[in-house]
Amino acid sequence: MAIRRRVVVQGRVQGVGFRMACEHAARIHRVTGWVRNRRDGQVEAVFEGEPVEVAAMLEWCRQGPPGAAVTGVDVVEEVPEGLSGFRVAATG
Repeated sequence: MAIRRRVVVQGRVQGVGFRMACEHAARIHRVTGWVRNRRDGQVEAVFEGEPVEVAAMLEWCRQGPPGAAVTGVDVVEEVPEGLSGFRVAATG
């Protein structure tokens, strides 16, 4: 059964390729959703998929790509919407 998690990642996470690396990791883990920069300097993402795969993405977010310096990750449980694909969304 699919689950959905919304995350907000704090730290040095913009300008380090976080969104593109997140999109790549999401495709590897076969999760759907999106990732975007926020105007406050954080990165926000939504992941939907099997619990083990979503958990792997949450763990990935705690490290980020090389060059990132993650200082925190807030995770909120949400109701799955049945998203398809994974994309980099516009800044919000």
